[in-house]
Amino acid sequence: MKVHIASASVLLGLLVSSVQLAQAQVAQPGRLLASNCFQCHGTNGKGPGFDDIAGESTDEIYKKLKEFQSGKEGNGIMAKHAMAYTDEQLRLISAWLAKQK
Repeated sequence: MKVHIASASVLLGLLVSSVQLAQAQVAQPGRLLASNCFQCHGTNGKGPGFDDIAGESTDEIYKKLKEFQSGKEGNGIMAKHAMAYTDEQLRLISAWLAKQK
């Protein structure tokens, strides 16, 4: 009986931890999506690397991403990245990067 209670306590602790982690990620939904940008644009879009995109307006970042997605801005790696996201995901990425200073 004590083994079952201990096991249940451990499982409950793991469940609570998982829920807290999920809530933290949902609280900043664009952060996880934008994490791929660091490879070229640096942590949170602050460089070093290619364009420093942190702090640009949400609308400007979104517009650029949509241009890459549509092929207006070439057929390079940014076009490939942008094509992988939905409009809603692009908006979340744009909003996250715009908040970075």
